[in-house]
Amino acid sequence: MYSYCRKDNAFSNSFGVILLVAVTILLALLVLLMIKVQPFAWTLEKEIPEIFTITSIESIDEITGHLNFDSRVILLHKGQITYQNKNLKANFFKNGQPVSSTIITMNGHDFIGTSHYGVQWMGGSGCSEATWSPGERICIDFTDGTFHPGDRVQVDIIDKNMDIIISRHVYRYE
Repeated sequence: MYSYCRKDNAFSNSFGVILLVAVTILLALLVLLMIKVQPFAWTLEKEIPEIFTITSIESIDEITGHLNFDSRVILLHKGQITYQNKNLKANFFKNGQPVSSTIITMNGHDFIGTSHYGVQWMGGSGCSEATWSPGERICIDFTDGTFHPGDRVQVDIIDKNMDIIISRHVYRYE
């Protein structure tokens, strides 16, 4: 009587198999596309701004006036926001390799300098009070000989509360 209602009609089973194969192929193509596009997505990540920049690296001994690669790095706050300097820390890199220094705070009163940690002292208006305001500078005196002309020096300033890099600057020491 009604041929489309008969149990021996295989149209439904064939259609289901074809649909299942088509969905599987589409999912495989989607996974393949995600794998191919993923590296491109990484390059689209937001670039880290240059809020705190290296303006110079001093190489002359302030007492004798002789070249000793004193390695005093001057950082300038070029941003627009005032930061609590106790909530900031710095990581330095020389030619892509981490510098063996420990700067766990940018607050000069909380910072304990020692040549054992790669930094002798820190000073300047940006670290002398509780905040680092736009236009203020911080001088970080690394162990003599840390940096030499030709070095590519990078500084990452990290917000310790959020544990993210908020500023990155690369400076070619000439």
